[in-house]
Amino acid sequence: MICDAVIKIRDIINAIEQVAPLPLQEDYDNAGLQVGDAGALCTGALLCVDITPDIIREAVDRGCNLVLSHHPLLFKGIKRLTGHTLQQQALIAAVKNDIVVYSAHTNLDSAPVEGVSRVLASLLGLCDVVPLQQLTGKTMKLSVMVPEAHAVKVREAMWRAGAGRIGCYSDCSFSVKGEGTFMALDGADPYVGRIGELHHEPETRIDVMLPSWLRDKVERALLEAHPYEVPAYEFVRLDNPLPAGLGAVGRLPSPVDAKALVAKVKDVCSSPVARCTRLPDSAIERVAVCGGSGGSLIGDAIASGAQAFVTSDVRYHDFVDYRDDIFIIDIGHYESEMCTKQIFYHIVSEKFPNFALYYSELEKNPINYL
Repeated sequence: MICDAVIKIRDIINAIEQVAPLPLQEDYDNAGLQVGDAGALCTGALLCVDITPDIIREAVDRGCNLVLSHHPLLFKGIKRLTGHTLQQQALIAAVKNDIVVYSAHTNLDSAPVEGVSRVLASLLGLCDVVPLQQLTGKTMKLSVMVPEAHAVKVREAMWRAGAGRIGCYSDCSFSVKGEGTFMALDGADPYVGRIGELHHEPETRIDVMLPSWLRDKVERALLEAHPYEVPAYEFVRLDNPLPAGLGAVGRLPSPVDAKALVAKVKDVCSSPVARCTRLPDSAIERVAVCGGSGGSLIGDAIASGAQAFVTSDVRYHDFVDYRDDIFIIDIGHYESEMCTKQIFYHIVSEKFPNFALYYSELEKNPINYL
């Protein structure tokens, strides 16, 4: 266990990436360490949605050398650093004051447990919540042949490295016993058998599943625990969906009318207004949500059987095209992602209970409603 007095910024980042691994981010995104030295001791962290020069100054004033944001400071390449934009001013201020900036964006959106839409769904009281657009193509199966006497050691090493997790179950594997054969050639250093002789060995084949971004870590663990000089194993990419992805859909404990649902959304998200399609006559029970700009997921929401979809930044023509298919509740982008600060706070404080964490007091919604 790491003492709160000697926490490095890297420790904070590792805690966040345990919940929201960077490989979960979309291809266009730039989540992760934006600027600064992750090896520095952390004096405190300021939590925000967006990075601005005011946020950096607030971090300095509070004695924090780490800022955790939802939206990346660096989204596209910068060709000049002159201070002509707020983004450049924030970057210059961060560098001058040794402030580290770390952003968890679409990887946090897609996180399986404390993802943005998952948390938003929980705040709205939804039950039986699942991802709206499940991630596929990021799961692998590893099969390895092990001498029977070493099966437990190798299996547990792979589990410790992160393999064998399926949904809410850990330490998952399948094993079958058989017989392996091999002949060690000149230059080999066999664990069992002799050079030039065919050897028969009672072996166990162990199958485990893992997310593709853990491949290298699990492979290293396998090789360190396996007794053979050259183990026999294979990785196979699977199409199995992960319990992660953009958006979320679930059901309310009991049906409510559209006006009541809008009022609840506005209250939970502290949104003064909501743009909506026409109010449906029937009560609503199944609801989809997507923090941030979720207009691209309207089709997924309809396909999921949702009667309402809570998101932001919906285009005018989407209101026109989908008005008869689903009740759209569009709140502000900032309002739909304010919960990211609470997510950061929970992740870090659970790992480091006495660590100095601060919600930004200067950050305000850049959009004013008149």
